[in-house]
Amino acid sequence: MSRPKLIIFDLDGTLVNAYPAIIESFNYTLKKLGYPPQDSLSIRRAVGWGDENLLKPFIKSKDLSKALKIYRRHHRLSLLKKAYLFGGVKNLLKDLKKKNFKIAIASNRPTVFTKLIIKNLNIKEYIDYVSCADKLKYIKPHPQILYKIMKKFSLKPDEVLYVGDMVIDVEAGRRANIKTVALTTGSDTKEKLVLKKPFRIISKIIQLKDILRELT
Repeated sequence: MSRPKLIIFDLDGTLVNAYPAIIESFNYTLKKLGYPPQDSLSIRRAVGWGDENLLKPFIKSKDLSKALKIYRRHHRLSLLKKAYLFGGVKNLLKDLKKKNFKIAIASNRPTVFTKLIIKNLNIKEYIDYVSCADKLKYIKPHPQILYKIMKKFSLKPDEVLYVGDMVIDVEAGRRANIKTVALTTGSDTKEKLVLKKPFRIISKIIQLKDILRELT
């Protein structure tokens, strides 16, 4: 692989730690509907498939529509207070832009919340394109979101590097023939990620710089 021209990032668990906000909104929603709270690890392990799929396993189907409304209303405010960038993210994005990489976001999170996070955490100026699953027919691990981004930039898979934190990211990258770097800062354990054999596994986002140096 030659030096990539485009770096595609997942958002939650990769660039942003939104777990405190998710957990707060999740348990607030359960409480409002009369369900018992869930522990933080159970919620964390369910993140990554969009908010509807996050809630589904924990509530009755008849309550899902109401739960989504409660969750999304609360989450809009919770994100502003409790979501933050992982250490080194902003410096990494600045460095990538200086080196003329294109940067895109591919998230199963709804567009409105993805853009809210990007704006609130002051990284909008570094992001060239955002694609979210609510605007597509399929969510990750289907590769549709990655195909869409590659098409946007008129690039081939060997010109792209994808960075995510979940098994579904590694699977989506593999299906799109894109080399995928997996971070251990998200919803899936390192053991699960290892089984999927990503291009690289790293524990801190700043280690991406070392990988990019290898590829240049």
